[in-house]
Amino acid sequence: MPTLVSPLDERSREAQPAAPRLDTLEGKRLALLDISKPQGKEFLDRLQHLLEQRYGVAEIVREIKPTYTKPAPGALLEKLAFVDGVIEALAD
Repeated sequence: MPTLVSPLDERSREAQPAAPRLDTLEGKRLALLDISKPQGKEFLDRLQHLLEQRYGVAEIVREIKPTYTKPAPGALLEKLAFVDGVIEALAD
C-alpha cells in the first residue's frame, strides 16, 4: 500500500510584516528572478520590455534560481540586496 505524504510545510513560523510597496516604478532598479520553470524566461523578457517602456524602470537585473523546488540560495539573495524590488516569474 502506498504512503501518502502531505505537501504542506507544517513548521510554525513567526509572522512577518509584508515588505513595503514601492510608490512608483519610475527610476527604480528591479530584479527579475526566473525560478527555472518552463517559459519563465520568455515571460520575463516581455515583462522587462513593458517595465522599461511603460513604467520607466531605470535598471533591470536578471537572475535565475537553480530550481523552483527550493528557496533561493543565500548567495543569490545577497546579489539582489541592492535592488528596490524583486519580481519572480512563475510560468508554465
